[in-house]
Amino acid sequence: MEIAKLGEFGLIDRLTNDIEIKNASTKYGVGDDCAVLSYPDKEVLVTTDLLMEGVHFDLTYIDLKHLGYKSAMVNISDIFAMNGTPRQMTVSLAISKRFSVEDIEEFYTGLRLACDKWQVDIVGGDTTSSYTGLAISITCIGEAQKEDIVYRNGAKNTDLVCVSGDLGAAYMGLQLLEREKAVYYQQVEDAKKSGNKRALEELAHFQPDFSGKEYLLQRQLQTEARGDIIEKLREAGIRPTAMMDISDGLSSELLHICKQSGVGCRIYEKNIPIDYQTAVMAEEMNMNVTTCALNGGEDYELLFTVPIGDHEKIEQIDGIKLIGHITEEKFGKVLVTRDNQEFELKAQGWTAPI
Repeated sequence: MEIAKLGEFGLIDRLTNDIEIKNASTKYGVGDDCAVLSYPDKEVLVTTDLLMEGVHFDLTYIDLKHLGYKSAMVNISDIFAMNGTPRQMTVSLAISKRFSVEDIEEFYTGLRLACDKWQVDIVGGDTTSSYTGLAISITCIGEAQKEDIVYRNGAKNTDLVCVSGDLGAAYMGLQLLEREKAVYYQQVEDAKKSGNKRALEELAHFQPDFSGKEYLLQRQLQTEARGDIIEKLREAGIRPTAMMDISDGLSSELLHICKQSGVGCRIYEKNIPIDYQTAVMAEEMNMNVTTCALNGGEDYELLFTVPIGDHEKIEQIDGIKLIGHITEEKFGKVLVTRDNQEFELKAQGWTAPI
């Protein structure tokens, strides 16, 4: 169905008419000029992301359901990175004529799966037309007690540096998808030049063989916010001194924490958690796996510091790896390699090409 058949308000109603409110702080959601939220005695956390087709995602290899899921999760992740609880979300879309009503419903299916996982209410947004592709703007609202909020500027000398999960897999998943995309378009170009109609027909059903690399694709296409790690830290009675999620790469995020906290750091290459599939893929592509883990980005794992006194507690939590410690600023930001060489830690992660 063409979107014009429903119109803007008809589309919004179709996408949101069966949304059920989950949070007491949501007094009124979709349906009026504004959502009404109530946060007595709580601090309100607000984060927003703008995702542009051709810059942040490629619809050649991510379907709209996964895109909706990922779009929600990257915002939810920011709330967890402040040690908060996500509660509400607004969603705005700029849509071109090539998308049907069913396409946008697929996007919303993924979006709502992510919101349902973390009990987040969709409370509003906007839709408009686009002449340049799909644009997605999402704002997530969360809450936290004032004393529980964790900023980037709280790391102290001797604090331990920790990460959740493993690093570099999302980046290697992207490299894999980009490689197969290039192969596909080259085959199409060759078939067109040779006039091979049968080859073109077969390429219309082209499906790369990703067996053995499923985890890499999952990490790139099905982002997960690490609210489970926040829950484990709370259960263990651990409050991080500084924290952020890893969207642009470990090195970039760690340097943010060091700069805002006025400290240095030492991290150890041998302690950086890397999945086996990530290492195999890096070798296959003749890439340094540590560089991928440090700078790849889109892992959406949590990077955080904790007081040295929490060492034993941290070691008992599954899914968290101790990778180094905080130092005085004068000692710099250092990566210690497996053979005990020391290098200055540099940010080489993704930045917006403005």
